[in-house]
Amino acid sequence: MNQTRQLLGLPKFFRRLCKNHNLYDCAKRHLLTNEKPAVILGIETSCDETGFAIVDTSGKILGEALNSQLVHHLHLGGINPPVARDLHVRNIDNIYQECLKSANMTMNNIDAVAVTIHPGLVMPLCVGRDFALKLSREFDKPLIPIHHMKAHALTARISEKVDFPFLVLLISGGHCILALVQSIEDFKILGYTIDDAPGEALDKVSRRLKMEKIPEYAKVSGGRAIEMAAMKADKPENFEFPTLMSHYRNCKFSFSGVKNKARMHIISEEKKHHIQGDEILPSINNICAGFLLTVTKHLCLRTERAMEFLRKQELLPENNKTLVVSGGVASNNFIAKALEKICSHHDYRLVRPPPKLCSDNGIMIAWNGVEKYKINSGVLRDRSEIDKIDVTPKMPIGEDWSERVTKEGIKRKWVKLKFHDLVES
Repeated sequence: MNQTRQLLGLPKFFRRLCKNHNLYDCAKRHLLTNEKPAVILGIETSCDETGFAIVDTSGKILGEALNSQLVHHLHLGGINPPVARDLHVRNIDNIYQECLKSANMTMNNIDAVAVTIHPGLVMPLCVGRDFALKLSREFDKPLIPIHHMKAHALTARISEKVDFPFLVLLISGGHCILALVQSIEDFKILGYTIDDAPGEALDKVSRRLKMEKIPEYAKVSGGRAIEMAAMKADKPENFEFPTLMSHYRNCKFSFSGVKNKARMHIISEEKKHHIQGDEILPSINNICAGFLLTVTKHLCLRTERAMEFLRKQELLPENNKTLVVSGGVASNNFIAKALEKICSHHDYRLVRPPPKLCSDNGIMIAWNGVEKYKINSGVLRDRSEIDKIDVTPKMPIGEDWSERVTKEGIKRKWVKLKFHDLVES
């Protein structure tokens, strides 16, 4: 142990020399295994959240800090990438310092830096990438590139025991994915959205309803506003919405049709009630209820088909079937209650991370870094490799199995979902 300490205490030149002979890495792993957990700093800037967190390899959250741009973008009518980038640049150093302070640590306590590099908005991603490169270079730390959606999928493992393999439903403002998760790096895509993501559809309908003009909803996301309004509906069946992709026996999603139908209902109601300017429809709660129920049914039907596919292929253990739901839209309690209902029917356990871990945050990035660090997967230590890291707006989460699902042609009676059964009492 003393020799290990001496080796880790050598100047950088000698440590680099040792690395060439694998001595330094062996010494470091020996010390970490026998004395203390490794500590990972996570950085998230893929969209409109500037998130930092420090998590160790035992799963302990040592510190965190988050700056949300939500209210700012609500007034812009959606996320503006250049504005998001500028806000990240303005806030990133303060959030970093706040995170270190919350953990009572310095970069000397950090063993590696994990950062989101895809998928996401390029300009915001570059801000986080550049900051991570600066820290890695200045403090001579390994860097761990992170796939944003894989981090969402694995976040549940920080708070609950979730064994591989499991089924995951990722629902957010930019994504809708069903996947079989076989390991930290091995994902099989069963279905994905062919157009809008659910969060995007919810936000656009909320904006068309001018919900940000209502004080109660002025500082919450569009999806949250629609859920809150739907809970007040007195006649949720008043507005008819189409059944989405009912003739397609696959696990793919489409939300453009229900979004357009909501727009048509809104236009019709505005004419009927002579709505002008910032006036709000009197039927807003019932429109939200019908829209939310249709989105929920679509998510659940596709998830049920994925469950049936996995059953037929014997890809999940019968005694430990788990559905993880994560991403920003997973915070929606109405949708979660519907998923609980289908999980109960199919003998699945539903795992949903706490709301603050469903939305974008630094903890999920740090935790994914922890999981990769523990198995030494994708941990970059060579400076030339680290400096080559680039961001990409799109990156598949894994191998596409969606056509395999289609070929099964799965048809059966699905769980019926009624609005009043899903409303919180």
